[in-house]
Amino acid sequence: MDEPLVQPISRQGVVDALVARLRADVLAERYPPGAYLPPERDLAARYGVTRTSLKHALVRLVETGLLETRHGVGTRVRDYKRDAGADLLPFLVAEAGPDWLAEIFQARREIGALVAAAAAEHATAAQREHLRTLVDDVRAAPTTDVAQQAECAVHRTLAAACRNRVYALLVNSLLRAYDEVRHLFAAPFADPVAAAARLAGLVAAVAAGDRRAAHAAAEAYYVETERLMLAQPAE
Repeated sequence: MDEPLVQPISRQGVVDALVARLRADVLAERYPPGAYLPPERDLAARYGVTRTSLKHALVRLVETGLLETRHGVGTRVRDYKRDAGADLLPFLVAEAGPDWLAEIFQARREIGALVAAAAAEHATAAQREHLRTLVDDVRAAPTTDVAQQAECAVHRTLAAACRNRVYALLVNSLLRAYDEVRHLFAAPFADPVAAAARLAGLVAAVAAGDRRAAHAAAEAYYVETERLMLAQPAE
């Protein structure tokens, strides 16, 4: 196995930096699935850190499911595609975004439509009103970034309203993945008034309690914003 070429890590935030570096190397398969990492002494020297810092970093990566430690044997790289959960998405986007975009957009459309339909059925009066307020916040946003953040708040409110905690956790993971590269997908929010107009139909369907209409409105919204994010021509 070829050894990764690495630069020593600065002392500031050494464990966080080491976690990020090791995670990137694992996700890039510089340490392939099933392989054992080099002995701790060698690995610490390779990254220019102490063995204590390395141990702390390895514990955190074991907790994420990227590594597993076997007593008396060593630290083995797990197959994240088989073993990891959605909480790994933000890091996958950060390390290999283009490879994951199509599947993330597909999940966004399909999960988002199910969440909207469930929210139409279960949202409280306060949540419905909050959704309307968030559309106003998008419309009045002074910058693209503020409009994006207000739109993300809409999705978090829909997830909270759908009364399915698994959906809510999946939405959280997708939003965290999106947040890592949000600046690359600002096109739908360059005109906050137009962004709010697109969002208004979805919110209106949810507020009306129409499950079927909310599902359809969500699908239409996600397809249109995806087109704008990817700068595809309208049909």
